[in-house]
This record gives sequence, structure tokens and C-alpha cells, in this order.
Amino acid sequence: MPDDPSLPEPPETPGLAETPGPAEAVESPEAPEGLPPPERLPPPDRTATGAQQVALGAMVFLAALLLLLGATRILERGGIGAGPSPSLAVAASAGPPSPTPATSASPGTGSPGPNASGSATPGGSAAPSGSTSPGESSIPRVDPVLVGAGDIGDCGTNGDEATAALLDGIAGTVFTAGDNAYPSGSAVDFQKCYDPSWGRHKARTRPAPGNHDWETRGLTGYLDYFETAGQGPGGTSWYSYDLGTWHIIVLDSDCDKVGCAADTSQGTWLAADLAASHATCTLAIFHHPRFSSGEHGNAPVLDAFWRPLYAAGVDVIVNGHDHDYERFAPQDPDGKVDTKRGIREFVVGTGGTTLRGFQTTAPNSEVRLSNSWGVLKFTLHDGSYDVEYIAAGNDFRDRGTAEKCH
Repeated sequence: MPDDPSLPEPPETPGLAETPGPAEAVESPEAPEGLPPPERLPPPDRTATGAQQVALGAMVFLAALLLLLGATRILERGGIGAGPSPSLAVAASAGPPSPTPATSASPGTGSPGPNASGSATPGGSAAPSGSTSPGESSIPRVDPVLVGAGDIGDCGTNGDEATAALLDGIAGTVFTAGDNAYPSGSAVDFQKCYDPSWGRHKARTRPAPGNHDWETRGLTGYLDYFETAGQGPGGTSWYSYDLGTWHIIVLDSDCDKVGCAADTSQGTWLAADLAASHATCTLAIFHHPRFSSGEHGNAPVLDAFWRPLYAAGVDVIVNGHDHDYERFAPQDPDGKVDTKRGIREFVVGTGGTTLRGFQTTAPNSEVRLSNSWGVLKFTLHDGSYDVEYIAAGNDFRDRGTAEKCH
């Protein structure tokens, strides 16, 4: 698909800060302490009695034993001895890719072409923390990865195969942001258009439903395919789970089907879930974006989700629905930039169905791409995150390191 010439290119992409782990701390061996020098023995008396020979042999054995014990002590003091070695957690110092006075991204950054890169706001350098004691090993902690997209399985394109191939090389939990199987989310659609590609990652997938999934009565195609992985208590289409130190909330934004307001079953559940969570960092996934420059534009009905999520300090929202990629600056439910408590929204309807261009440029839109399928990858640190949009078939990258969660 050709580039959109009406949109300027984004700023040059900065690299993510590397997080080297501390070198292993090993105490230098010292000379054994308290070990007497071996006794110098006189030449054996060839005329000695049998009792003398036995006594002489005992003295030689004792000296050899003391030397062996001393050598063992040296090995233990040098950290080579057997036994468990406690691992060392290494945490990056980062937080949402929010604009700061020194490194803010400019709203309205243009839609880049296939060889361009958008730039998420870097959040500072990463630094290792912690220390080791003599003899301990240093093993960096592997933080969990959450990766995926929305608007996926379509038998009329090869986009879902392209994005599934990206997932093949990325370990972690896979999310979907709705409209999983086109055209109508039926059992046949899932079998023929979703399962041959993204289906090979089904065992590690936590899905969200979309309006095309609801075109099959009762959402049965979606619910039967994903089973309990896509259901909450009582078989609801909304649920939550913890991933590392993060809390992940999956909502059903088909408000005409299930209700989204505070006094509905889903609204009541959301309020209780937010109140019960003690996580510092929270990410929410649902299909329809509250803010979008894409074909469908803004969805004011989703204010019902944004208000409680913003009040609870949620950090990130991921949506689909519009068949493009878009990143927004942190903002409040009214669409005003908020660098302190604002939610950063990503639209990633690039999982495989036909892509579409942009109709306008929404306020606070920072990066837009409409000519390449791809997936969005989060690395979820304790108190922060890294994010990267990975395009299929070209070298476009939109990446950044966050400073801290709310």
C-alpha cells in the first residue's frame, strides 16, 4: 500500500537503553588459616619394631588429611564450592513513554513510509541494581513480554500469516485486541481463517472480543474457540490476570451487546477489579478506541471505560478496530495531554485483515502507520515498560522506554 504523502515523517527513533547485569562477585582465594606445617619426619629406622612402623604410618596419614582439608577451604572461600547460588534481579529504571519537559514528542507526527521509524519518547537510561556477596552468581531476571494485535484472521489476505511469523520469534504472552476471525467470528471462520496462523500460538493467547466476533450469535464462535482463556468468572467476555508485577484487564467494548456503563455487570466488575488490584502498573485491552485518527474515529461511548481506568491510575490502553497503527501522547478522558497521570493509548488493528488509511489527525496523535501489518510488543518491568511496534515486511519500528508507572 503506498505511503500517505499528506503526513510528515516522525522523529528519528532512539535506541533502547541497554541493561547490563553486574559482573559476578567472587572473593579471591586466601591461604588456609590455622593449618600447621607438615611435620618433617626422620628417615625410617630399618631396625624399627612393627609398633613404630604403625605409628609412623599414622603420622603420615594425619599430615595428608590436614593438607586435604586446607585445600578444600581454599576452594570454598573462592566461590567454587557446591551449593545453591541465589539469583540477582536486575531492574531497568524506566516508565511509560510519556513526554517530559526535556524529551517530549510532538503531537501530530506524520505517518511514516515503509523505511521510516516513529519515535516513542525515551524515558532515561537503564541501570542495574543490587549486589552480590562473595561466591554468589549474578543472573538477570527475565521480565515478561506481552505481544499481539487486533483485527487478525482474514482468509482474503496473507497478513495474519505475516504477523504470526513475527510471533514465532517472540516469546511471551500473546494478546488479541478483538475481531479475531473474519468475516463474522463463526466456528468456521476461526477454523479456516485464524487457526492456521495465529492458532499455533493459542496455548499462550489471552484474547479480547470485537464486533466481528459478535456477529455470530452469543459470541459462541469466539467463546468455543478460546474457551476459558477468553472468559472471566461465570463465562463473561471480560476478565483480568496478572503478568509479572503488572495487572492486565481485558474488557468487552461491544457496549450494545454487554453494556459498558458503571451500573452494568461489566461496569460493576471493572470497579471491583480496579479496587482489588494492588499492582503499581496496569494495562487495559479492548477493541474499540476512545481516540482514533482512523476510519471509525473517536468512540465517545468508551468514556465509560476511560473514566474509571484513569481514576485508578491505569498506564496503558491497547485497542484495535481501526485497521492501522497509531500511538497517542498520555491524555485524560477528555483528550487533554496529561504527562503526570495520563493514559497512553495504542491502536494496533494491524493483525492481518485489510489495512485502511487515516481520515483525519486526532489531537495528541504522535505516530501513525497504515501500510504495514505488525504486532505491538511490551516488555513489562517492575514499575515501568518498554514498547515496540514491529512491522511485518519492512524495517519500520516505533519504540521507546518508559520512566515509571503512575
